[in-house]
Amino acid sequence: MTMQALVLNRYNGPLELTEISMPEPAHGQVRVRIAASGLNPLDTKIRAGSAAHAKHPLPLVLGIDMAGVVDAVGPGVTAFNVGDEVYGMTGGVGGIQGSLAQYAAVDADLLAIKPANLSMRESAALPLAFITAYSGIVDRAHLQAGQTVLVQGGAGGVGHVSVQLARALGAQVFATASSRDHDLITRLGATPIDYRSQSVEQYVASLTQDTGFDVVVDTVGGPSLDASFAAVKHFGHVVSALGWGTHALAPLSFREATYSGVFTLYPLLTGMHRAHHGAMLREATRLIEAGKLTPNLDPRRFDLRSAELAYDAITNATARGKIVVDVA
Repeated sequence: MTMQALVLNRYNGPLELTEISMPEPAHGQVRVRIAASGLNPLDTKIRAGSAAHAKHPLPLVLGIDMAGVVDAVGPGVTAFNVGDEVYGMTGGVGGIQGSLAQYAAVDADLLAIKPANLSMRESAALPLAFITAYSGIVDRAHLQAGQTVLVQGGAGGVGHVSVQLARALGAQVFATASSRDHDLITRLGATPIDYRSQSVEQYVASLTQDTGFDVVVDTVGGPSLDASFAAVKHFGHVVSALGWGTHALAPLSFREATYSGVFTLYPLLTGMHRAHHGAMLREATRLIEAGKLTPNLDPRRFDLRSAELAYDAITNATARGKIVVDVA
């Protein structure tokens, strides 16, 4: 049996629609008939071979996020049945086949039943973003109701999910964004901050009376992480998924604040703690079905034959929301 998949034979090369062998689920796996593949900026770096922390040996099938239907159940799996609609962050890195293919054999621990009130496309847009947000806000920062949260890059993929998660947990949320995205930030229930027209000192003074924010979630990295160290409250917590660069820790130390990094790929790359990914997505399903979280999707439609254009939308920064490729 064969299936169609987009195969990358050289880094930065074309995505070639190819017939490859259909996978069979091993022990602890299910086979999923993929309906949609969610793309992330990280996917473009893996394609370019520029993400040293996310190596994916050639030839490879890209696509970290997915949603689809369980097609076959391997030995030892009791949590899922044929016909279940599922979603997860399941491959596309570390030699694990990604979701730009008709089928994938997936570790069942990485999956959850998809939200009943979301489409396959909407569900495929969420796993990496939600897992990253939850790992930082809940697992690392231990956010409590009533605290103040600043999300750096609140309109981005991880950012707009972080805003909604913090709001669902009872926090007062603020988010930096370009002026074009302020309406989105407001609709999500947060106070927008124009980081281009205000310095970090100015918005900390005007919004927190110079005390700073209890939790700062950095989804941008670089200068944004430095601004986060300057914006956090005394004894507060900064969490970031993008710790690249060289940063002065003195502003953080003077506030006696703490910092945590989030490495969302760790379970995929090492095989460790995968069940926690599934558990986080079950919490995402609960929040989504309660009406507290929804993804923001770019309205354009792509399929396996036009996936190159989907990647272009990310690399050219023209995406207005999460990019999703229809597979089924």
